[in-house]
Amino acid sequence: MPASETDNLAADIEAACTHNPNVSCGDCRLSGICLPLALGSSDIDHLDNIIQRGRPLQRHAHLFREGDEFKAVYAVRSGTLKAYRVTDSGNEQITGFYLPGEILGLDGIADGVHHSSAYALETAAICEIPFEALEELGRELPQLQRNFLRVMSREISEDQQLITLLGKNSATERIVALLLSLSSRNARRQLSATRFRLPMSRSDIGNYLGLTVETVSRTLTRLQRDQLLRIDNREVELLAAPELTAMLN
Repeated sequence: MPASETDNLAADIEAACTHNPNVSCGDCRLSGICLPLALGSSDIDHLDNIIQRGRPLQRHAHLFREGDEFKAVYAVRSGTLKAYRVTDSGNEQITGFYLPGEILGLDGIADGVHHSSAYALETAAICEIPFEALEELGRELPQLQRNFLRVMSREISEDQQLITLLGKNSATERIVALLLSLSSRNARRQLSATRFRLPMSRSDIGNYLGLTVETVSRTLTRLQRDQLLRIDNREVELLAAPELTAMLN
């Protein structure tokens, strides 16, 4: 089957599962990378009982805002969310992008208040997991607690990588690192690692990486001219992933 048909089939399967509010953790195709990872069927049922699945979050609608009381963590079932903070000068600083199977809202655990805001870049389906219920269930299910700590560890690691990225790397390296991150995260969802759609605008990419929009566009054009990738609007194909990876070493 051609790569494009494979991608379309995977997307159709994901949409059929993740946009359905009646889908349980046991039925969700993302369970292998989300909190239910390695849980037995009966344990998944216990987790499923505390999860709340409401209506889809519409594009540009906020999931939570900076300063809101922390009550839950959230798992993305479909769509993409953007997290950001407002600087002292009143500007928006993007702190992360969250894809299906990923958890957000962890910033509020420490003191019970969210320190960032998050909204949907496109229509998204969200699983809301009340934190008190999750803590209680974690005491009964050690594997669930370990999985949650793994999620927190990954979040910390990605924050550290971003700090390193912004502190030392060139514009090209920053953009390549973001593309390779999206590639690996797509692969984790059993989607194509070389053909994917950028869920964020070039302006958002620039904000996140500390670059101007012009620099982002210029760098993508140069990478395409060097035949390292092909890009059409937001559709990206990595033509030479090993060479791109070598640029970061």
